[in-house]
Amino acid sequence: MKFVDEATISVNAGNGGDGCVSFRREKYIPRGGPDGGDGGNGGSVYLIADVNLNTLADFRVQRKFVAPAGRSGAGKDRTGASGADVDVPVPPGTRVTASDTGEVIGELLQPGQRLLVAQGGEGGRGNTRFKSSVNRAPRQSTPGTHGERRQLGLELSVLADVGLLGFPNAGKSTLIRAVSAARPRVADYPFTTLHPNLGVIGVDAQRSFVMADIPGLIEGASAGAGLGIRFLKHLERTRLLLHLVDIAPPAGTPGPAEAAAAIVEELKCYSEELAARERWLVLNKTDLLAADAAEAARNELVERLDWDGPLYAISALSGEGTRKLVGDVMSRLETLAAAAAE
Repeated sequence: MKFVDEATISVNAGNGGDGCVSFRREKYIPRGGPDGGDGGNGGSVYLIADVNLNTLADFRVQRKFVAPAGRSGAGKDRTGASGADVDVPVPPGTRVTASDTGEVIGELLQPGQRLLVAQGGEGGRGNTRFKSSVNRAPRQSTPGTHGERRQLGLELSVLADVGLLGFPNAGKSTLIRAVSAARPRVADYPFTTLHPNLGVIGVDAQRSFVMADIPGLIEGASAGAGLGIRFLKHLERTRLLLHLVDIAPPAGTPGPAEAAAAIVEELKCYSEELAARERWLVLNKTDLLAADAAEAARNELVERLDWDGPLYAISALSGEGTRKLVGDVMSRLETLAAAAAE
């Protein structure tokens, strides 16, 4: 199924049923009095997070969701049936906004979480509600209220603990293939990744985390170059970023330091908050250089970037250094989780 991370839908809640004007008329019962029942409530529309979904592609086909209206009241004090609520499944990580104002209505992050997006109308009151000692034969009732109608924008941000950043062909997809069961497309040309991929990395039997691979960025992505920065939103909920740098880039392409600096600038153009998130530098493709050449390239990169954060040298293709990397990532995520709990 094609990956879709944005959609627009309309939701119409059901109207409430009208109240009834009726009088009891039975043989041998004089002046039976009012017996008009209330109308039923209209159905509401909810969004519900469904773990079986990972894209908004279904909303390309069905864009309108309508809940049934409540039935009108009837004589003999019978209340009209209420309209059934409508549950619309969406993937976890969906943010919901009002299309007209841009207001964020809510987010669905946990499986099974429900969000009310259109409230059904209330049923009207029947004439039984209006009887009193001075009004014994009321001929008034109230109509049901209208249900809400809204245009909604849905935006999916994948839920992952760790996000991968880097230029095209830095080896992000190769890394996620090496450490998880995910099988994103890999080839020796840029932009083989066209949409985010998720992989579950199991460190041991009881410890695992989710890693997100997004399409590569290039210099000028914030202005629309390459695939732009639209996929960076999928890193907004991550707790740690792994910045992959090709330690031996092909001739005619930016060097390791230039590529790393360009990614940082694009992050800042997108979001200062995302740019300030904890980021580890990962030098990939060390298998392409001799040990002394790889060490020299590493030292040059650290000096030119003035880098003092965590730094790893790996080969995603051969797997060298990847187990230590994911083990340290797991430990760091556990530390962050413990600090957040406190």
